[in-house]
Amino acid sequence: MSSNRPQDYKAVLGRFCTGVTVVTALDGDTPVGFTCQSFSALSLQPPLILICPSKGSTTWPRISRAGAFAVNILAAGQEGLGRGFARSGADKFAGVEWRPSPAGLPLLPDTLAWLECSIADERDAGDHTVVIATVDELGHGPADEPLLFYRGGFRTLNTKEATI
Repeated sequence: MSSNRPQDYKAVLGRFCTGVTVVTALDGDTPVGFTCQSFSALSLQPPLILICPSKGSTTWPRISRAGAFAVNILAAGQEGLGRGFARSGADKFAGVEWRPSPAGLPLLPDTLAWLECSIADERDAGDHTVVIATVDELGHGPADEPLLFYRGGFRTLNTKEATI
């Protein structure tokens, strides 16, 4: 069965579970960020990641101009951050505490992990931009369970049923 309908594409790819990240940066002195599910490890040597922001994003151009960003990997229980940073046209940092990374980028509290990255390349790809970034610093937080996105909604692991 072959289909080029967007709803079929979304229904099929929605069955691929992803982690949830919030990409943050500073635009001057102003913290900015957006929720990003299109995040992946790319290379171990050198350490590279990729993210794919939508071309419709009003936040990505501000982060791109900064040249560096942090990836905050959200933990179970951080659905509110995931939803808040997915909104358009709002001050996404209103009421959100953050601390500076080693380079001063916004790190969100109690995340699963974080990476501090420098933009290495940007490529046009359909309705998104593929961004390759070098990992400059990284660390993990106190949380140990990830926030997941599956079939249009946030999920968490049920570790009692998980097997390796």
